[in-house]
Amino acid sequence: MTNTQQETLKQPPPPLLPRPIKLPTTSETTLSNGLLVVVVQDQRLPLVSYRLALRSGDAHDPQELPGLMDMLTGLLTEGTQSRTSREIADEVARLGATLQAGANSDYTTVAASSLTTFSDEILELLADVALRPVFPANEVELTKQNTKESLKQQRAQPSFLATEMVARVMFGAHPYSVTAPTPEAIDATTQEKLIEFHRSKFIPNNAVLLVAGDVEHDSLLKRIERLFGNWHRDSVDGDDFPAPPTRTSRAAYVIDRPGSAQANIVIANSGITRTSPDYFPLLVMHTVLGANASSRLFMNLREEKGYTYGAYSSLDARRTAGTFRATAEVRTAVTGDSLKEFFYELGRIRSEPVSEKELADAKSYLTGVFPIRLETQEGLIDQLLQIKMFGLPDNYLDTYRSQIQSVTRGQVQAVADKYVRPDEAAIVIVGDGAQLTEQIKPYAEDIQFYNTAGEKKSKGDALSEKSTARYAGNWSLQIDTPLGQSIPATLTLTQTVNGLSGKIESEMGIGELVSATVEGESLSAVVSLDVAGHAIEATISAEVTDNQIEGTISLQDAPALTFSGTNAKGQESA
Repeated sequence: MTNTQQETLKQPPPPLLPRPIKLPTTSETTLSNGLLVVVVQDQRLPLVSYRLALRSGDAHDPQELPGLMDMLTGLLTEGTQSRTSREIADEVARLGATLQAGANSDYTTVAASSLTTFSDEILELLADVALRPVFPANEVELTKQNTKESLKQQRAQPSFLATEMVARVMFGAHPYSVTAPTPEAIDATTQEKLIEFHRSKFIPNNAVLLVAGDVEHDSLLKRIERLFGNWHRDSVDGDDFPAPPTRTSRAAYVIDRPGSAQANIVIANSGITRTSPDYFPLLVMHTVLGANASSRLFMNLREEKGYTYGAYSSLDARRTAGTFRATAEVRTAVTGDSLKEFFYELGRIRSEPVSEKELADAKSYLTGVFPIRLETQEGLIDQLLQIKMFGLPDNYLDTYRSQIQSVTRGQVQAVADKYVRPDEAAIVIVGDGAQLTEQIKPYAEDIQFYNTAGEKKSKGDALSEKSTARYAGNWSLQIDTPLGQSIPATLTLTQTVNGLSGKIESEMGIGELVSATVEGESLSAVVSLDVAGHAIEATISAEVTDNQIEGTISLQDAPALTFSGTNAKGQESA
């Protein structure tokens, strides 16, 4: 082998030139009631996909009933005027189809797919659940109870607590600040309120029906007219929301989880709407900074420093507001060191132009993954849905790659300077406040502390004798498992001069209480369990009413388990 050949083998082959993307032809028709119908004929496979999308989402919930749209969409398939929940499920199974509904902050979708042979049947079923749901009272009550249990499990997850606080701080009075319903809102939800909310939001002139697949255009439109033509139009609510607050200084918000072995860090700045002219330069900048495992944040905090399994940035661009965030989950002991590296990288992306190689790699990545999103019917129809829901240009898919390729180094630095503003950032950290305070001080003079219920507290909140007395005693617990079984356990809590000590015993092992925090009727504790000779950390979040206790216990890398119990032997004090 010659020297020239050896040198050639050391160099990776150059990337291939981009190939043109051939998109199926799209046709649009608006029915007399205002429903826009978008049809994409794609006969490569005998499949068809439907999306009924409405421009109302979680942000349009009544202020006093957060989470109403999520509950509504979860109940759409639980009964209509002509079908029971069981009949709907059986029919979907018989067709080998899919039928589901969901909502995000900006819009709501009812989605269905099937073989072309059953396309008429699944479309009729989609129309039935979308237009004629009855929200059976028994299903409403079951959903309310399940939602309450889910809330308890969410509050045991650091990632949820971080997301909740970021939304509160960054969006203020804007409805994007709401990430979950409250128990009071769940209790206040009724069948009648669901019916009225459905009537006010599910209106044709607020909706788009997208169809992609092996269909015959004219016959499909006739069937859609028969199924949806009598759907009555009405007035449409807009997006008249309060503007998010303007940040002028840096502050830290600590959600205290005593004894936590790691800290979840989110550093947030105000961002853009989805239709902002800065979207593509910001997307390229975000790709250089933290979008993937070759970006700057990942290479610094993981590869060089070993502080975390991964550090990333995220671009959250919605219809009326957005944020730009940098995130990582790190060991508690290196939280301060991690903040140092975060702010180093956030400063560097502003002050130094990205290299030609970084720019080229980011563009190559973005233009390379884009066609993959369009390869399947589901991927294509989801992209078309976003175009309609966010008001993007009709030629968005055709021009996407050229928009990316036209971004310059100067534009990247300009949007970094505009949207990455470390001196105005909100630093949200979920972890052990006692171990984090001194590490955070060099990076934020204003440090606010919250408990896991989201309630603000003073830095030095301590466990008083009065606050801990009600928890002392022997608690007989029943821990629910995902298999529907219950595991008996005993939680022994003893009051001491420093707060609470104790242990938990069950067939899973014996655990010693490492720490505990009491806020009113809420107990948060960390337990060190010995399971088969291995120490495993578990987190307990509970509420106490009289001699009753209920809450969740979360093991490392496992879903939270709910439990309930009673103070079997009364209160005991040390």
